[in-house]
Amino acid sequence: MNRRHPYHLSAGPRLFMVAILTLLAAPAVAQSAPAGNSHPPSELISRTADAGVDTTSPFGPIVMDAAPISPEQKNAFARAIDLAPLKDIAVFHDGRTKILETLAAQTVRSLTGKRVYDDLVPVDGKTLAHRRIVYQPLFTLLDLVIDPKYYFDKPVIGIEYLPLRRAVIEQEFPPANATDARREWWLKLGRITPMMVQAHIPKIASDHGFEPAYNKALNQLDAAISLWDSSSSNMLLVAPVSLDLPWKHISSLALDHPARKAALELGAAWRAQDAARANAAIRTLAEQLPTINASVYPTSRRALESAYNAARPFEYGFWAYLLATISLMLAFGTGRAWLRMLGIGMLVLAIGLHGFGFISRCIIAERFAIQNQFESMTGISLFAALVGLALMVFRRQWIFGAAAAGVGFLVLVTASTTGIPGVNIEREAAILNTSVLLKYHVTTVLVSYGLIALGFIIALFYLGTHYLARSQPATATVALQTSAGPVLAAAALNMGDDPQHAAGSRERVLADLDRAHMIVLQMAFWTLGVGILLGAWWADHSWGRWWGFDPKETWALATWIIYLIVIHLRFAQTSNKPLKTAWLSVIGFVVMLWTYFGVNLLLPGLHAYA
Repeated sequence: MNRRHPYHLSAGPRLFMVAILTLLAAPAVAQSAPAGNSHPPSELISRTADAGVDTTSPFGPIVMDAAPISPEQKNAFARAIDLAPLKDIAVFHDGRTKILETLAAQTVRSLTGKRVYDDLVPVDGKTLAHRRIVYQPLFTLLDLVIDPKYYFDKPVIGIEYLPLRRAVIEQEFPPANATDARREWWLKLGRITPMMVQAHIPKIASDHGFEPAYNKALNQLDAAISLWDSSSSNMLLVAPVSLDLPWKHISSLALDHPARKAALELGAAWRAQDAARANAAIRTLAEQLPTINASVYPTSRRALESAYNAARPFEYGFWAYLLATISLMLAFGTGRAWLRMLGIGMLVLAIGLHGFGFISRCIIAERFAIQNQFESMTGISLFAALVGLALMVFRRQWIFGAAAAGVGFLVLVTASTTGIPGVNIEREAAILNTSVLLKYHVTTVLVSYGLIALGFIIALFYLGTHYLARSQPATATVALQTSAGPVLAAAALNMGDDPQHAAGSRERVLADLDRAHMIVLQMAFWTLGVGILLGAWWADHSWGRWWGFDPKETWALATWIIYLIVIHLRFAQTSNKPLKTAWLSVIGFVVMLWTYFGVNLLLPGLHAYA
């Protein structure tokens, strides 16, 4: 039987919260997509298949009556510990084999809402000033398992929902006992302590548990408390005999096994704050675990995942895209060749980082990584950037590079900073593994969305040139060309001979922008059309019908019709075709965003996994 340390939350509040969540979820069940359409729910706490294994103390028994450790002592110990040998040790968690470093990062983010945990140490007893001691995620994870009582009164539980956070703080620091400044400090911190959760959440759940926003926040809080309370259960570090068997908890090893002895020694040294002993135990544990059933123990994928974590390719990638965008725009405005070359270099670097991140996720996840919102966004932007780079190289028109950099930056910064679902590498929905047709369908549609985004950026260039240059006096050419050199015309569009328009004139720039725009829009039109047809073919294969007016299907068709209108417009006898095309491109982009985000988030349907 599992034994929990005396600081864990009592069963009452947690069962009460679970009951609330179950009742509130019931009305939505009838609207959910068919079984297999949704992504498997995240399993933050692993369940071991070994009956009778005590998973609460994989590193030895927790000493409850030990002398408390000060933040300074904890920090000194953390600085003396070398956790590098354990970073790429394999662990099974949430349906896949990952490395401890990844598990630690996910645990800390789910627990605190931040990338790292930082301890707050008061500077003095007279003010609210604190200094921060930052710990690497792997140290925090191991410390949670080995010394959980240290965190009982530490602000380690993140609460994003402000009303819930305010309710806890107001109960913890009532006006009669605390200043407004103290309460405001805790509100801005964004985190509370497990002690506060134990003291105040039962009443708050009773008062507000049936309010949807509170319900969602309480659900997230329960997940965070579970991580603080039960992260020891996630130590599934023992590889199975064969790939079709489950990984085992390290506590399932015999006490005389070298890996088990090293884990117990690590726990004892950790609690004694003996860094030398702990480092020796870490090295032994890191050497022994891969030798257990070595034939199925992952090798190269561990190194790749470690490199992926260290590179943070999507985050550094969007900064490189931003620098590329700025450099190319300045090059167009000044005519300076070195800025153009800098922009192209940054674009190539950004695409390199982006491609490394995308390919790494495919290899680590052992599937084509386009199967959740985050992955599809990284896929869209990568495909768009590659197409923009190819068009720039083959046509020698730098405007395509600027558009590619703009799309890459806007999409990656959104995916990396707004909490888009799917940042963690997760399992796929069952429906996504029914036919290889789906991969072609999704990839083709994502390529079309990337092309639509490229067209949108070029449309903005066109509209900006049209309206800004139009506001200049007829004799002025400064908006298009300066004494320093050609502004947008030569630098961005690589203008050749054109008998109809003078080089550098407003009409020439607009004509060349329109040509570049139509190249992208025609590619988007045909690619999206093919993607919709492939989707219908796959739907017949998986759901038994070609078309069912599912919201995603309907709005994808509506998006395609806008570009069909563009094609018809170009053949029609009407004035201002390029200007109307640019505005239709903007409208098509907005409709595409609704199809991509709005339908997924707001309209129930068969594409729940998208």
